[in-house]
Amino acid sequence: MAERSAVHATFRIERIYDAPVAMVFRAWVDKEAKARWFGPPVDWKDVVREQDFRIGGRDRAKGTWPDGRTSDFTAQYWDIVPEARIVYAYEMQINGVRISVSLATVEFSEAGRGTKLTVTEQGVFLDGYDDSGSREQGTNVLLDRLAASLASG
Repeated sequence: MAERSAVHATFRIERIYDAPVAMVFRAWVDKEAKARWFGPPVDWKDVVREQDFRIGGRDRAKGTWPDGRTSDFTAQYWDIVPEARIVYAYEMQINGVRISVSLATVEFSEAGRGTKLTVTEQGVFLDGYDDSGSREQGTNVLLDRLAASLASG
């Protein structure tokens, strides 16, 4: 049996977007709007993309990379306060092996004419998976893509 381990990590990212709270919130909850920014780069091939935005609902994004690796993100929503907060828990699998489980909180608030977005994630990386900060880096990339999506309307 492989050695078992659990390594914990937490990060918090704050961004200001030049868009109203309603628009930024919609980018997270509307399936078509979220598909424009949430996901890997273009060299990824979707296998499954599902979104059921409601308390108890689930999202799933599964796909393959050019090297044949498969990534599988499965989330469940635990708390939703329209235009204020989203809390969800998710697991990540690579090639069918669970590498992490995380709790993510996304908070929306007014910032002048724009929106302050705060993402806090608490994760556990399992059985020798070495994240080395890539989850936080990846989240920053997604938030950059969110900014571009909001700017394009």
